[in-house]
Amino acid sequence: MDLRSLQKPLKEQYRNDPNASRITLRAKGGQTDVPISCSVDIGRAVYSAEAHKGVGGAGAGACSGDLLLGALAACAQITCQMVATAMGVPTEKIEIIVEGDLDLRGTLGIAKDVPVGFEDIRLKFNVVAPGATPEQIKSLQEKTEQYCVVMQTLMKPPKLQSEWADAG
Repeated sequence: MDLRSLQKPLKEQYRNDPNASRITLRAKGGQTDVPISCSVDIGRAVYSAEAHKGVGGAGAGACSGDLLLGALAACAQITCQMVATAMGVPTEKIEIIVEGDLDLRGTLGIAKDVPVGFEDIRLKFNVVAPGATPEQIKSLQEKTEQYCVVMQTLMKPPKLQSEWADAG
């Protein structure tokens, strides 16, 4: 795949018209028949989510924490693959593993001193590239971390607004 050819017209368009590069992604949660699950519609696909087993869910489906870590893994994986391709770094395998630690006492409201949410998130990049130089691997790491949207969003959180619509 010639990534440069795919991206060249996009980059030219965005340079000429910076407003064309601005997008809004949307996800919509939907109620199901039980309070421990929901649907998540991203416009191109609908996913099921459920509460984690540790807070009363069945434990059979993805919880929101899984989806967050999955989004980070997907973004890091694709970004690393695209950067390696763009840089011409010869790789045999790229695999990203993401783990996150949280204490469910915070989520359940039984320990006020315990934060709600992840306390630590770790990414492990398994890159097999025997033909790459150490400089290429270092540059691949720097550029992957620089351009991974989800990683950068978690490292530098955006303003978050919450609005409650009147359902009446």
